[in-house]
Amino acid sequence: MSGKKILLCVSGGISAYKTIDLASQLSKEGWEVKCVLTDNALKFVTPINFNALTHNSVHTSLFSDIDPIPHISLVSWADLIVVAPATANIIAKAANGIADDLLSTILVACNKPVLFVPAMNVNMYQSVIVQENLQKLKERGNYILQPATGMLACGIEGEGKYPPNTEVVYAIKTYLNYKTDLQGIKVLLTAGATIEAIDPMRYISNRSSGKMGLAIARALALRGAEVTLIYGNIQLDIPYYLKEAVFCESSAKMYEAVITRYAEMDWLICCAAVADYKPKETILQKLPKQEELNLELVPTIDILAELGKLKKANQRLIGFAAQSDNLIQSAIDKYYRKNLDLICANDIRYAGRDDDELIVQGKLKGYPPLQEDPNINSVVMKGDKFLLAHNLINILKEL
Repeated sequence: MSGKKILLCVSGGISAYKTIDLASQLSKEGWEVKCVLTDNALKFVTPINFNALTHNSVHTSLFSDIDPIPHISLVSWADLIVVAPATANIIAKAANGIADDLLSTILVACNKPVLFVPAMNVNMYQSVIVQENLQKLKERGNYILQPATGMLACGIEGEGKYPPNTEVVYAIKTYLNYKTDLQGIKVLLTAGATIEAIDPMRYISNRSSGKMGLAIARALALRGAEVTLIYGNIQLDIPYYLKEAVFCESSAKMYEAVITRYAEMDWLICCAAVADYKPKETILQKLPKQEELNLELVPTIDILAELGKLKKANQRLIGFAAQSDNLIQSAIDKYYRKNLDLICANDIRYAGRDDDELIVQGKLKGYPPLQEDPNINSVVMKGDKFLLAHNLINILKEL
C-alpha cells in the first residue's frame, strides 16, 4: 500500500495536536501526505510541524499564489481525504454544503469518500444535530471512525475522545482498499489464549498473542460488521469500536459466552488458542514449592467441535489450526471432524509476530484443489496480519 496519497485535513479542536503524530505515522507507512489546516486549527498547531514530518507544503487558505484552485487540485491528487479531528463545526459544514474556507470547500468539491474522525465533548457528539449530520455523511458514502470513550479535555468522562492514531491508520488502510461492505453481517469471533488455573497463582496456558484474532476483529468492524469478540489472555488493546467485547479467562467461561451468543450470528470465527487440557481440580490455596508436583489433567470442552454440531445451515464456521508440522493434513482432519466451512492452518513459529502465513482450506471458489484431498481447495497467504485479515474476509464473503 506504499505510494498512496493521503490528504490530512486538520480542523480546530483541542485534539488537533495529536494529528502531528498521525502525520508522522502516515509518512512512515510510505504514503505521501499533504496537510490542510483551518484557521481554528492554527490556534492549536503550526504548519511547520506538518511540513517537517511530511516534507510537503501545508495548505491553510483558499487563496494561494502557488495554486490558484487548491480545493480542486488537492481533491484530484488524493487517494483518500482524512478529516482529523472532525469537529462539530466541520461536520455540519460538510453535511450541509457550506464552503467558506479551504477545508469546507474541499469537502464540497470532493467526488470521493472521506474519512471523518469525530472528536468533541460527549454532549456535542451525542446531540441530535451532530448525529443527524454524521448520518448524512454516511449516506453519501463517507466513512466515520467512531470516537473513543474516556476522559475528555473538559474533565468529563464520555464518548467523543480522539482515538489512538494506530486505529486511525488501521481505518485508512481499510478504506484505501475496501468499502463498508459487511453492513448487517453479525460475527462472533474468539481470540487469545485461555488460562486454566492450577492454584490462585499458577496456570496452564500457551504462547498465543491474539494478534491474528484482533486483526480480524478490526478488519471486520471497520468494514461494517457487527463484531462480538470473546477473548482470553491478550496483552494488547482491544478495538474500542466493536459491538461487544467479553473477557473469558478459562475455556469453560469462553464456551459459556460463545454458546449463549452463537445462534444470532452469521459468521463464527474461532481464532482463540483454547487450552486442550486443564487440571482435574483447581487448588484454592497457593501450593508451596516442592520437589515434585503431579497434576492430573482432563480434556477441556472443544468449543469449535460443539459449534460444528450446533451451527445452522445459513451460518459459516471458520476454525484455525496452529501446528508445528503436518499443517495441511492436520487441517484437513480438523475440517471434516469439526464440520467446518473453512480452516486456516498456520505454523506456531509465527505466534506473537505481526506477520503470518495462512494455508486457507475449504470449498473455495477459483482456487486449486489440494493434492492431499481434491474435494478441498486451498490458497496460501503471507504478509501482515491485518492485510491477511482483509484477504480472509474476502474469501469468507464468497462462501
